[in-house]
Amino acid sequence: MDQIHYYQPQPDIRLIDANYQTFAFQRHYHLDFHIGLITKGAQTFRYRGHSHTAHAGQLVLMPPDELHDGEAWQQQGYQVNVFAIDPVSLSELADLRSPEQLLHFQQLIVHDASVFAVLQQAHQWLRQTQLSQLAQDCLPLEGFNLLFERYGALARQPVKRLGRQSLAELKSFLMAHLDQPVRLASLANLCDLSTTQLQRHFKATTGMTPYAWFAQLRLEQSMKLLQRGDAVADVAQQVGFYDQAHFCKAFKRQFGVAPSCVRQ
Repeated sequence: MDQIHYYQPQPDIRLIDANYQTFAFQRHYHLDFHIGLITKGAQTFRYRGHSHTAHAGQLVLMPPDELHDGEAWQQQGYQVNVFAIDPVSLSELADLRSPEQLLHFQQLIVHDASVFAVLQQAHQWLRQTQLSQLAQDCLPLEGFNLLFERYGALARQPVKRLGRQSLAELKSFLMAHLDQPVRLASLANLCDLSTTQLQRHFKATTGMTPYAWFAQLRLEQSMKLLQRGDAVADVAQQVGFYDQAHFCKAFKRQFGVAPSCVRQ
């Protein structure tokens, strides 16, 4: 049976402690950087056209905005501890000084027992409610330092263009209109493209149609709002679902749990 628990020890850091037996993630992306520690079993996933398998004791370093899926490699399933970290906050932890710099990792899957042990302990400690606030504030830096030192690298922030707009600018526009109906023609006008051009360029850039990408954006934001403590009915409206039942169905299909099961 799938068992999934969510925690939010800090505003920009979310934790997942999960045992996935049958649930399979469809193609999706994250707004945050996801660092997953496979603690039991193995997970297989497709990323940039290639299949990968991460086994117990390995880390998966999944950047934001990258399309991928995921499921158990074998019938016994897999267990995973995940850090979901805002990209800006992750760069701050790595002490990057320039907004043009982007932290990335030289490997998608890391097999390093010492790094794994440090991060697993940090994950366990951050889930403890009795931990002092000062300890919670210090743990992320202490836990990630070794990962940064051994596998971190710097690159310039890539700009993905869609006509006269960047994908980042288009995302900001959509984030500001999550609760509103958005027309393809409006997005095309923003980018100074025809609707057909926008659809083709968007699919080539993201791997998804504008509609599917926007639907994913709504669900990703809904998870953050739920972990912030917002009520399910309020979150559904904030992200553009005016039918709560439809929202709950879409959310469970995406994350494997009902919105009501998500807590701070």
